This record gives sequence, C-alpha cells and structure tokens, in this order.
Amino acid sequence: MEPDRLSSGSLSIDIAVQSELWDAASKAKDEDWVAAQLAPVLKLEGIRRGELSIALLDDSQMTALNSQYRGKDGPTNVLSFPAGAPLLGDIALCYETIAREAADKGASFEGHLSHLLIHGFLHLQGYDHQTEAEAIEMETLEINALAQLHIDNPYENTRLE
Repeated sequence: MEPDRLSSGSLSIDIAVQSELWDAASKAKDEDWVAAQLAPVLKLEGIRRGELSIALLDDSQMTALNSQYRGKDGPTNVLSFPAGAPLLGDIALCYETIAREAADKGASFEGHLSHLLIHGFLHLQGYDHQTEAEAIEMETLEINALAQLHIDNPYENTRLE
C-alpha cells in the first residue's frame, strides 16, 4: 500500500497501513491526527525533525519484527527503529496488542495509541527506559505531552516494558 505523506515544517510523516485491522481505527491513518498527537513533544527543546515512517501492523507482523530485532517471541505494542538524518526512523504499531492493552487498562484505544506514538517518537529522539533515571525522565515527558492532549497519566499503575 502506498504510504500517505504529511509535511509539517521540517517533520514529514509517512503512514503505511499494512493490516486491514487498522481500517477500524481511522484516526491512526490520518496524518493530521498523528501530527497533532506528536505536537506537544515537538515543542520540546532539542527535538529533531525529519522524515518519520509509521507502520500500522497486526499481531503476526509485529511478532515477526519483535523476534527479528529483539529476540522476543510474540507481539508488542510499539517498536521504534532510529535512523540517521534526515530520517528520524520508523515506528511500528500493533493494532491487536494496543486494543487488548487499552481494554485491560480501561483506556480508550485512541488515548493508548497517542501514548504509544509519543513513546515511540521519544525513542527515535534517543530517550530510553533501561534505567530507573531514564524511565522517570521519559515517562515525565510522556505524561506532560499526554496532559496537553487531555489524556490521563498511563503510568499510575504500570510501566511499559
């Protein structure tokens, strides 16, 4: 499928829908919606801009990526693949996993999707959560960005792994 492209200043977004499951989640396919979810992060000092690719996948597609790049069996909600300038990198999002997690948390699909977009984008910026200090820094940025979108703190009871 041809990716859609949005150019906003020095950030361009390509979205490739690689699973028909995402037809039910039309907001994820809308470049303007994606850009709006990332807007609070783009305001942060030192955030790089460039070309961002987003792949909208299903569990089987994400399982293959997770196995190949992380050596883990099974799907995950989001994977980020940083690249060098002018490319920021790729963010892969998994419909079924995001839907399951949102239901388990009692959150909306769109709210959880927004969180994972921001989380993946911060990974492309070099943020990580391997140590407690890194996790606190990254989570604080996510919580603040989500608050600007009127989305509740997703870390009140859990952490992303």
